[in-house]
Order: sequence, then structure tokens, then C-alpha cells
Amino acid sequence: MSLYKMGGDMMEDDWEFASSSNPNRTLVLVGRTGNGKSATGNSILGKKAFKSKASSRGVTSTSELRRVVQEDGQIINVIDTPGLFDLSTAAEFIGKEIVRCITLAEGGIHAVLLVFTVRGRPTDEEQSVLYHLQTLFGSKISDYMIIVFTGGDDLEDNDETLEDYLGQECPEFLKEILELCDNRMVLFDNKTTNKRKKAEQVQKLLSLVDAVARKNNGKPFTDELFHELQVETKLKETAKRLEKQLGEEQAARLEAEERANEVQKRSSDEIKKLRENLERAEKETKELQKKLGKCINL
Repeated sequence: MSLYKMGGDMMEDDWEFASSSNPNRTLVLVGRTGNGKSATGNSILGKKAFKSKASSRGVTSTSELRRVVQEDGQIINVIDTPGLFDLSTAAEFIGKEIVRCITLAEGGIHAVLLVFTVRGRPTDEEQSVLYHLQTLFGSKISDYMIIVFTGGDDLEDNDETLEDYLGQECPEFLKEILELCDNRMVLFDNKTTNKRKKAEQVQKLLSLVDAVARKNNGKPFTDELFHELQVETKLKETAKRLEKQLGEEQAARLEAEERANEVQKRSSDEIKKLRENLERAEKETKELQKKLGKCINL
């Protein structure tokens, strides 16, 4: 076993113990500050790898990766992220963290764990989380999403199940997210000391990760796919920009043609008036000449 440095932190590198028949899995935790992302990461890893405490202010300031090797040799990589979609988070910071997250996930992202809490109602900023994810990663990202609800101990204290909670409290945007990810969801109690309960909730999560892998034919969300989506997005943006530019040019051309037609019509009207004035002047001149001729004859 060796030690190496990642993002300023020392981590155990157990890579050499991995079995080729048990490929590593990389999971990314995403959600609002205070929903329990770091605590969930610790539950998955089975150790206190991430700083976690009950606070409205984020403890995680930048994306961090930690890993654990299971008994069967499978490596589980967990990437904890700061509150990327909090209202106070700047767009530039979000962009940098997404790039860092993709960089940390060297072999690709096998599942995005979207973390909500059953303690209280979802906030306004959480209602736009799906939009933000799809904007950054493309609509394909929903195929990799698993919804993790934290606060399982609260439900247990009230003799409620997750299904009870969703039936009574589930808002429309959350129903939409669950539908998009084929209802892949799991409830976590990050405070429990019951080893069996800890193992069961992690095992359920990993079975959902396997379901995600099957859905995507074993292909993780990779840097290459991310760039493909970015290129696709840029192409769409370019197409929209060109379409808008073409529309503006066409509108300008029509306006110019209308202006030219107005000028031409105005010129035609002016020429017609000039011709009429000239004809009237010629007529008046001829009448004047006739009158002059009669005066001379007299």
C-alpha cells in the first residue's frame, strides 16, 4: 500500500489490490449545502474521509476524491463536491469545479448521486438543479443519476417510510427527476451505528449503480463524452446564433428593400408631378402664345 497526494490531501492508494473482474466505480455527490453530501460519502466509504457537520454553510470548499477497497476487491471512488447549485455560487466557480470533478474521475463517472434531505421541504434553488445539471452535462446525465435521500433516522423516529414521505411531501419537480432516472432512489441514515443497516443501505446504492451501468452498456460518463456534449452544445449555440444572424440579415434586407421601394415610389411620384407641371407649363405657354398672336394681328 502506498500514499499519494490528491488536491493537497493524503489518501491511501489501494489500486494494486483491485481485481480486473471487479472494476472500480466512481460516484459523484451533488446537492445543496446542508443536505448531507459529505456524511453520505463517509457512509459509502465506511469511514470519516470527508469533513462533515450540521451547518447551513458549506464545509466542503472544493471537490475531493476518496476511495475504499471492498472485500471483493472492487474500488469505490467517491467525489464530494461543494454546494454547486446554491444561489450564492458564482457561475465561474461552478465551471471550475465541474472541470475539476471530471479530472478527478479519471476512468469516468459511473453514477451521479443527487442528494436531497427528508428534513424539511426542498428549497427554490433545488428546483432548478436538474436544469443546471442538464445544461452543464447534457440531457444524457439523467441516465447516470441516482437520488439519495438523507435523514432516514427522522423518518424512522416518526414511523414513516420513504414511500410515505414521497406520497405526502413529494413536489412536482422531484417527481419529474425520479421519473427521468427510472425511480432509482435510496434512503440513507448517516447517523446510525447499526453495522447491518449501514451495510444494507450501501449495498442497495451499489445495486443501483450496477443498474446505471447496465442502462449505459457499462460505459461511464467520461471526459470524452463530456467534451462531445460540450461540442454538441456549442454547435447548437452556433446554429442558433447563425439562424438569428440570418434572420436579422433577412429582416435588414427586407427593410432595405422596403426603403428602396419607398424611395422609388417617391421618385416616381416626384417625376410624375414634374411631368404634369411641365405639361401644364407647356399648355400655358401655348395658350399664352395664341393670345400674343391674336394681339399682334389686331
